[in-house]
Amino acid sequence: MEIRTENAEILNDLIQINNDRVAGYEKAMAELKTEDSDLKALFVKMIGESHTHKMALATEVQSFGEEIETGTTNAGKIYRAWMDVKAVFSGHDRKTVLNNCEFGEDAAQKAYKMALDEEGLSANLRDLITAQKAALRVSHDEIKMLRDAK
Repeated sequence: MEIRTENAEILNDLIQINNDRVAGYEKAMAELKTEDSDLKALFVKMIGESHTHKMALATEVQSFGEEIETGTTNAGKIYRAWMDVKAVFSGHDRKTVLNNCEFGEDAAQKAYKMALDEEGLSANLRDLITAQKAALRVSHDEIKMLRDAK
């Protein structure tokens, strides 16, 4: 397979991960209780972060002349279904919502690491993916800190 196509596939996978992240945080916001409204602003910020990442990735995919992915990953759909099942058993308390968000952030970190492990990424793509992974790590750590705060 041509390197341009392989790079576009990697970028499209990351676009899907960011789509999953948006859907996950939208779901998490819907699960928040009134007293946890402080998390809403954080989740809105993280949704915006994923939209920014998606746009940067999509620009690169377009430069290869490839189609931009618009959906979510199967794993993401499974993850969201798992959140629904887990919520039935554990409720919608703050810690559960934050645990689920951290699980999603861990998955994003793993996906970005896998992308960086791919051979044939150009230097500019490697820089873009590394920068996005670092930004997502900050979000992960913020979620973890909030989860462990109480």
